[in-house]
Amino acid sequence: MFEVLINAIIEGDEDAATAAVEELLSDKIAAVTIINDGLISAMNEVGDLFREGELFVPEVMLAAKITSEQIEILKPYLGAEQPICLANVVIGTVKGDLHDIGKNLVSLMLANSGFKVINLGMDVPPEEFCRMVRDENVQIVAMSALLTTTMPIMAEVIKQLQAEGLRQQVKVIIGGAPVSAEYAERIGADGYSPDAAGAVALCRKLIEK
Repeated sequence: MFEVLINAIIEGDEDAATAAVEELLSDKIAAVTIINDGLISAMNEVGDLFREGELFVPEVMLAAKITSEQIEILKPYLGAEQPICLANVVIGTVKGDLHDIGKNLVSLMLANSGFKVINLGMDVPPEEFCRMVRDENVQIVAMSALLTTTMPIMAEVIKQLQAEGLRQQVKVIIGGAPVSAEYAERIGADGYSPDAAGAVALCRKLIEK
């Protein structure tokens, strides 16, 4: 039944996914197990298929939407148990930039892949990223920029994290159309991803380190 659930999410079949979750619950499978072994596993496969070019952005978004809906169904059954939390991530589009479609997809995929995500939205100033690291036990800072004019804000965030003595406790990743791995290295970020699935894989790699 886990395989049925995973396939339903990959195929974008909401009714089949809900039916699988309900059957697993009726078989007395713990809600936290369904999330960890079913939903998170499904999103990991979705990410792999996206990177391999077998799924595209609308299909990934649908899979993420269905996964989120199943988590809502399972929440009342969790009790004291909680699903895996790999790391706390704060994500936002940097100050001066009002694009957020790609950033929201990254946020959704991270949230459905075992990360706790704090989505700050758009036009986020450096001090807000730093405040969240300081106050919310954040392990990863994820920044997006879609304009070349706002890319320097990413460097400002890293400099402010250093100035406040916070840089050593977090990993910093960046993304967005004009951003590159070379730019990430130049400003002292820990990594770059060109897409949402890659961002999830990168975050997993960084926390393993």
